Amino acid sequence: LTGAQDGSVRMFEWTRPQQLVCFRQAGNARVTRMYFNSQGNKCGVADGEGFLSIWQVNQTTSNPKPYLSWQCHSKTTSDFAFITSSSLVATSGQSNDNRNVCLWDTLASSGNSLIHAFTCHDHGATVLQYAPKHQLLISGGRKGYICIFDIRQRQILFTFQAHESAVKALALDPSEDYFVTGSAE
Repeated sequence: LTGAQDGSVRMFEWTRPQQLVCFRQAGNARVTRMYFNSQGNKCGVADGEGFLSIWQVNQTTSNPKPYLSWQCHSKTTSDFAFITSSSLVATSGQSNDNRNVCLWDTLASSGNSLIHAFTCHDHGATVLQYAPKHQLLISGGRKGYICIFDIRQRQILFTFQAHESAVKALALDPSEDYFVTGSAE
């Protein structure tokens, strides 16, 4: 799966030189993040205008439409994570009201899909990592702060400054004992 500054999203197969599917044409908002769900049957694309779009991967048409497309943040959606079996999605980004980390129910109608919005990360959340074993979300922000959320209780557990500049990367070890952050500096 490839995404570009021009907004295009294309899927390739290792053994074929041509694309299999073009999910988005050039001329859309820049792609900020893309993931497959854990089952591999859906892919999601976040973009610079605050949208998250999700497609079924096994499409037979050359230009399929997303089955879900929401504006999750008013400025940009920088990252997202599939939670459970893709029916719950967490997003990070920048919104005018500082609700920069959100939980969404993909099975609910678009008007009722926002489950919870966390007010955190002045100037926006840049990265997001889900820890399924502990049911935690870890987010990094533009000012170097890390927030850890309990998604069951829908509350922020910890906030601390890890860097002097924007957090650009988060990684979680498989046993969920440690996480690592990387920043713009």
